[in-house]
Amino acid sequence: MTATDTLPVPAKLGRVSARLAALTGWRRLAAAMLLGGLATLALPPANLMPVVLVAFPGLIWLLDGAETRKAAFAVGWFFGFGHHLLGLYWISAALFTDIERFWWALPLSAVGLPVLLAMFSGGATLTFRLLRRRGFGAGLGRPLLFAACWCLWEWLRGHVFTGFPWNLIGYGWVGVLPVLQTASLIGIYGLTLATVLVASLPAALPDRDTTPGRARAAVAAGLALLAVLGGWGAWRLAGAADEPVPGIRLRLVQAAIDQRLKWAPGERAQNFQSHLALSAAAPADPSTPPPNVIIWPETAVPFFIEDDARVRQALASVTPSGGLLITGAPRTTMDADGERRYFNGMVAVDGSGAAVADYDKFHLVPFGEYMPLRQWLPVGAIAGNGAEFSAGPGPRTLHLGDRVAGLPPFSPLICYESIFPGAVVDTADRPQWLLNLTNDAWYGRTAGPHQHFAINQVRAVEEGLPLVRVANTGISGVVDSYGRVRQLLGLGERGFIDTTLPKAPSGVTAYARMGDWIFGILLLGCFMAALASRYHR
Repeated sequence: MTATDTLPVPAKLGRVSARLAALTGWRRLAAAMLLGGLATLALPPANLMPVVLVAFPGLIWLLDGAETRKAAFAVGWFFGFGHHLLGLYWISAALFTDIERFWWALPLSAVGLPVLLAMFSGGATLTFRLLRRRGFGAGLGRPLLFAACWCLWEWLRGHVFTGFPWNLIGYGWVGVLPVLQTASLIGIYGLTLATVLVASLPAALPDRDTTPGRARAAVAAGLALLAVLGGWGAWRLAGAADEPVPGIRLRLVQAAIDQRLKWAPGERAQNFQSHLALSAAAPADPSTPPPNVIIWPETAVPFFIEDDARVRQALASVTPSGGLLITGAPRTTMDADGERRYFNGMVAVDGSGAAVADYDKFHLVPFGEYMPLRQWLPVGAIAGNGAEFSAGPGPRTLHLGDRVAGLPPFSPLICYESIFPGAVVDTADRPQWLLNLTNDAWYGRTAGPHQHFAINQVRAVEEGLPLVRVANTGISGVVDSYGRVRQLLGLGERGFIDTTLPKAPSGVTAYARMGDWIFGILLLGCFMAALASRYHR
């Protein structure tokens, strides 16, 4: 046994914090990058949430040694770069579906995106350093101030330049459903704030401005907070109903078509036939009622449905009598100026082959579905085979209960639209379930589809609405209003799910009613408490 082994925990942490604070140059930046990568393991599919108790205190201790604004920004930037480099590596997989055309974009997606997103974490640590230099965040106010700065900039990341709120730390709780229920109150930003705050509290243990007793009490209080949230969530789950919508049977079709073949001219007809065959197949359980709503994924139909009577008749041939077939499909219209516009859309077809409803994706993927820098980049969007999509008008609720008796109104979401908290329903015409059509075949067997599915789980909890997800491949399934996965067809699996539709509970969650205002109040409270610590050392 060494002398170090006999030291109390605060003394051991004091040595670690002193060593991290003393790092300079590339060693400090490398440590920040490694800690950022470590924080990624808290997220799906790893869900190793305890790593944040190392990553965020380590980041705070590195900032203790950052004497200049530039140094503070650099520490946060390298933390964010390591975090997003590991967490978003899978985006580059999309380019390999046509690497001959898009080889030039590989460094932009693999490195360029983490470079840009890291600016927000750099902004957070710079803000933290500026306020600390003015005497704010003393003692136990330091972790409060850090958590507030971090989550303010995470909120900005989710909104600036159309936003990209992917891999917020709060998503790591999808594996712990009782704690995840907190999202129904304060949303994913609020859950992230609570998580970062609790994770940052151990940084106070070796802090000279805080007595050991108060520091230990603060850490214990943070863990107790998580326990209380988990206890409340367990109580909420215990009282959760498990009731299906009467008379509604869904078939979710996942054809698992390789993205390199999906739009190949010689494969389109065969891909279409694959969806038809899965739709017409007998139920796996002959004792269950047949489906009356069949759902296909994003762009499952590689033709313009409204313009092709043969396609509509083929769809009608597998549409249940008195039912519907809902599918993702490209749509095209001519505007008043005679210019043709294209949409990444959804179409509902009845048994006669008539298109009875449609929806157009409104939150498009930059560079994937449109080129924001078109004047400098003389190439088309990646997902549109060179063409660019136009944006639809916004969230909509589709009422198709007159077509299928008892079918509740729903909010369609195409792919990436489901990642934006508070922006997945028409609040003036609230739906009773969410439908996400997607195609994660772009990303192969990577972490991306698992992260995307987890994000959908959190949307269901926030809104208090069941969510049905249908993917070409990328994880199809049914999630109830409490984030519980009721049905699942895994990544790369070809087949279908015959399932009931969970019934939405009565009432509206606090988050659905208030949105991010509750998070804003909590964030302001953290800032005020941190600023008040200047006068209560």
